Amino acid sequence: MTSLTRRTLMGGCAAGTLLAVAGSTGARAATRTTASSTASDDAALQAAISDLSHPPATSAQLRVDRRGDGWYGTAGTADIDSGRPVRPDDQFRAGSVTKAFVATVVLQLWAEGRVELDAPIGRYVPDLLPAAFARRITVAQLLHHTSGLPDHRGIPDDSTPEAVLRHRWDRWTPRQWVETVTHDPLKFAPGTKQEYRGINYVLLALLIEKLTAHPYGQAIASRILYPLGLTRTLLPGQDPRLHGPHVHGYLRMTDGSLRDVTVYNQSSAWGEGELVSTLDDLFRFQHALFSGALLPPHALDKLFTLPPDSVRMLDGSPARYSLGLQTATVNGMTFWGKTGETAGYRTRMFATRDLGLRFILSYTPTPLTTQEEMTNRVVAALTA
Repeated sequence: MTSLTRRTLMGGCAAGTLLAVAGSTGARAATRTTASSTASDDAALQAAISDLSHPPATSAQLRVDRRGDGWYGTAGTADIDSGRPVRPDDQFRAGSVTKAFVATVVLQLWAEGRVELDAPIGRYVPDLLPAAFARRITVAQLLHHTSGLPDHRGIPDDSTPEAVLRHRWDRWTPRQWVETVTHDPLKFAPGTKQEYRGINYVLLALLIEKLTAHPYGQAIASRILYPLGLTRTLLPGQDPRLHGPHVHGYLRMTDGSLRDVTVYNQSSAWGEGELVSTLDDLFRFQHALFSGALLPPHALDKLFTLPPDSVRMLDGSPARYSLGLQTATVNGMTFWGKTGETAGYRTRMFATRDLGLRFILSYTPTPLTTQEEMTNRVVAALTA
């Protein structure tokens, strides 16, 4: 996640009231891999992504699989200047979907006996946090967002689209970013509450670097990207540009003008949200992760295990983050996966645990903050 999403981001995908499907505009032809679904199913999915007014967006693409019955559809354009349609191998910024890749590598290292989940983070990276934090916060508490780390201090204002544009060239190191959460006491005793915080995964990425003696992006590449053939997925580091075919992201300024925010230095997001990927690559990663191709069974179970019932979100609602994923139940169907947000981009990657129903949604909203209208429409169509 980049700085604009650090304020209060979002919990489970598609939780709460599902919205009615609105009218459609800018739809492109959809494709499917089997003929078992009805035309009405296809029409509902296409309508769900084709309303590019709720929320305002320049493009959307959705890939769905129902036990081998695949569907793909798009709406809008990858680039408003050229009018080019979106393609499933176009790169986009996937935001906090990064965390699912980081968590996978940490769980691989745990399965290999190279790290203990219940050990304090200070055992492995002793010089990052104040001693009182380092000896109390465990690796597992970072993974499922129960660390209690304090809020950031001294980070740029990102409350307006103009501010986001001003700071998109800022360059941060991970250690500089960690330092911004070291000035106040812990917000709560580690392990007692849950609060979604991107900084937890910056620390986990630094843990990966300590344990592997390689940059965390290189560890993800060697353990996930190369084995799965995810050739269009990368961790860009200080490179602010997308190279090759990609979807552009835009922000609506307060004066009503639309600005392209595709070029953006993601160094402040780093291990919490810098991933660049494609719909095709994320679909392949999702299947490999849930099917056990990346983790042994005892490690895979960690992705589908929430903290004890006594652990609640700060607002008192039930915990919804496991050691790497988040969960939401809609119309009696429980999904697991990850959301991702950064300026001009939204990604939703969710599936049932048995992969009986899964989807990847990527769209490019233009407001700085948006409601879950499109996600709700998609999930309503899938679970009706």
